[in-house]
Amino acid sequence: MNEPAASLPTQAQISAEIAAAPSGRADPVLGFAPYRSSLLRFPTKDLRQADPEGAELLAPVFGEHDIDPLEADLTIQAGGEPIGERMLLTGRVLDGDGRPVRHQLVEIWQANASGRYIHQRDQHPAPIDPNFTGVGRCLTDADGNYSFTTIKPGPYPWRNHRNAWRPAHIHFSLFGTDFTQRFVTQMYFPGDPLFGLDPIYQSITDPAARERLVATYEHGLSQHEWLLGYRWDIVLTGSHATPLEDENHA
Repeated sequence: MNEPAASLPTQAQISAEIAAAPSGRADPVLGFAPYRSSLLRFPTKDLRQADPEGAELLAPVFGEHDIDPLEADLTIQAGGEPIGERMLLTGRVLDGDGRPVRHQLVEIWQANASGRYIHQRDQHPAPIDPNFTGVGRCLTDADGNYSFTTIKPGPYPWRNHRNAWRPAHIHFSLFGTDFTQRFVTQMYFPGDPLFGLDPIYQSITDPAARERLVATYEHGLSQHEWLLGYRWDIVLTGSHATPLEDENHA
């Protein structure tokens, strides 16, 4: 969105639209009016059928041995230590019956501690951390566990409306048995004051479903004088499934 700031709606207008939205949706509402750009890019036509085997011929290929365990530590991927609050993020990937999903490829990407991505389209005036890539990946183990060491991301502005800020979050992508099976979502941090103001978070209008996107602080995971620990489980199916993300979300 490139409109001048003066032409953008106010937070009060966006908050009024959020309050007027129907409640009870466990997945994001397509074309959610307070999330302005979603009105221009959500699907308006039926999906077209594709041959999954044909798609696989053009898709990337990976194996378990192609993923280095060091890729799960985002604090050691560059020439020095990144700036920010070091944290451990762990959890389990489960199916709808509570069974572990083993050897699942889990990828994350996120902003740095100042709320800045290393991306050409992110040009807001926050510093880039030369020692933080913001991306990592791992495979779940035999019990469905994943684990990342990273830096807690900062909130950042986006031009949905005037004075619009995204709550701190980490993007997750999970692949199934092939690259035609993908699950994309976002994880948030407890107690964020921006929750009630954010159209993307509020596009999930069921409060219980929104809460499933929020990690919990777990003091037993924290390490003395080193990092803080958070836990977030991902449920792929069923009534307690983790809400999906529109892949175009900010």
